[in-house]
Amino acid sequence: MYSGDLNSQKLSILNDVYGFQSFRTGQEQVVDSLLAGENTLAVMPTGSGKSLCFQIPSLILGGLTVVVSPLVALMQDQVAALRLNGVAAETINSGRARSDNIVSWRNVKSGLAPLLYMAPERLMSERMLVALKELPVKLFAIDEAHCISQWGPAFRPEYEELCRLTTLFPNTPIAALTATADEATRQDIVDRLFGKKANVYVTGFNRPNIKLSVTGKHDWRKQMLSFVDKNKGNSGIIYCLSRKKTDETTDLLIKNGYNAYPYHAGMNKSVREKNQDSFMTQDGVIMVATIAFGMGIDKPDIRFVLHADLPSSIEAYYQEIGRAGRDGKPADVLMLYGLEDIRMRRIFIEQEEGGNDRRRREHQRLTALLGYCEAPSCRRKTLLSYFGENSTECGNCDVCLEPGSLAHGTTEAILLINTILETGEVFGAGHIIDVIRGSTSDKIHRLKHEFLDMYGTGIGKRKEEWQSILRQLVASGFLEMNVREYGSLKVTKLGHSIKSGEQYFKYRKLAFNSKNNKLNDPIKLEATKLNGLDATLLKELKALRSQLARARKVPPYVVFTDRALHDMTIKSPRNKDEFSKIHGVGAKKLKDLAQPFIELIKNIKPAV
Repeated sequence: MYSGDLNSQKLSILNDVYGFQSFRTGQEQVVDSLLAGENTLAVMPTGSGKSLCFQIPSLILGGLTVVVSPLVALMQDQVAALRLNGVAAETINSGRARSDNIVSWRNVKSGLAPLLYMAPERLMSERMLVALKELPVKLFAIDEAHCISQWGPAFRPEYEELCRLTTLFPNTPIAALTATADEATRQDIVDRLFGKKANVYVTGFNRPNIKLSVTGKHDWRKQMLSFVDKNKGNSGIIYCLSRKKTDETTDLLIKNGYNAYPYHAGMNKSVREKNQDSFMTQDGVIMVATIAFGMGIDKPDIRFVLHADLPSSIEAYYQEIGRAGRDGKPADVLMLYGLEDIRMRRIFIEQEEGGNDRRRREHQRLTALLGYCEAPSCRRKTLLSYFGENSTECGNCDVCLEPGSLAHGTTEAILLINTILETGEVFGAGHIIDVIRGSTSDKIHRLKHEFLDMYGTGIGKRKEEWQSILRQLVASGFLEMNVREYGSLKVTKLGHSIKSGEQYFKYRKLAFNSKNNKLNDPIKLEATKLNGLDATLLKELKALRSQLARARKVPPYVVFTDRALHDMTIKSPRNKDEFSKIHGVGAKKLKDLAQPFIELIKNIKPAV
């Protein structure tokens, strides 16, 4: 179908199949590397078009490309999207009837489908490997490749088996793709999957359209509702640490008038899938979930992500917030965290299997996340520097937008350190704050702590202020939490140096009165200035898209993206030649989908 040199072939496919005029940053280098037969690791931001990097080589190389994907829903969406673009892709997975899988395999075996999507478990079964040996496999593509690394944020043992592919298929190049991999994880992937030899392309981690915010917990329910209210009517995700909290949060949102659904591993599978389908196909839905939800979720118009609890690492955090704003429009993310979150995360690490070295690394990753949480300067600079990327102040994080001068906190730190030492380093933050603020609780009286020298010495500050200072002392390494003793606070060597005058401590003051700060206004997303008639047209175009998507049992964005609908609204194409100029319209979509949209545009905007 495509002749000429490789350069003209890849540009023809880009335009004819996908409807794009040019490659995005980083895509062409990965495509060229794979066409040259080189093993390739691509680390690209979420929403940057990683799938296209192996799909175009697949169509040029011929034969079969096997794509490894972790989730059934993701496989089915990508196959549906390819078919709408005129590419005969197939998937074999546990979510389909055996008869359907047999038909798909026959299509692959006969050469009718150049792409086959599978989970790692199915691919690495001996029966499948033997069958693939008989076929012209020209390329393997591994999505969510960070799962290969034992140091990754979501280590999945099934991915470990993929490391055998280079031995089993020594002449077949492998593409590994991920949005989440720090330098150690990248090196681990190269060592394990490629035998220490591969081309590595890192196109950057910056997602400038996402506003970053972190704040300490003081009333997480009110904080959550305030944040969600700013984003009312938009799709979003709220991550919770436990299944119980996921259910409770969903109920709270529903009672407050939000369209919310829960998602966690403890739910019935069919209910989980129904909830995910509602989130993917409807507007203004909030998914409340544990980390069981999200990997590979490709919904472009997620406008916000809220972490109601501390994530496990910067990698996990980056991946989870990366689900917001894939369409490039403004998105808002907020993390709430408290000392109890730190304690629970430390406990989880101690309970993990994998040996002391793995636990040490995971503690280091968590410490890095705490450093991000208490960043005294631009939050994005801190985040990107973790991944080895330099940047200037972003102007789109809470620290940049609401700069607060650092306060000298050495006196406050010494009061807390003395209180911890005087009470024997066996109590958690709650009791330490009660002592320093002069509480009259039963526990204080029972322990006779009202007679301590430090009792009441910090009565001038609010409880929330002391909580914030304690969090920052822990994050900065002056204090540590003993997870084996229910989170009791211990003074570190660094903390003792504050008391001796060798170190000083500065902290960010907690802001209480930001209700009237215009910088906190919700982001208005319809940036395109549409007149009344255009707004009506856009609404009708979305309704038509939803109708066609339901008929094809795919998410609406698979039919056309929001950007394509906006393009239609502005250009108002009245024939197929004009429609072919719309963003993301390839030959197959022009043939199969253009006419109903053209007729709708003619009806709403008749020719003058």
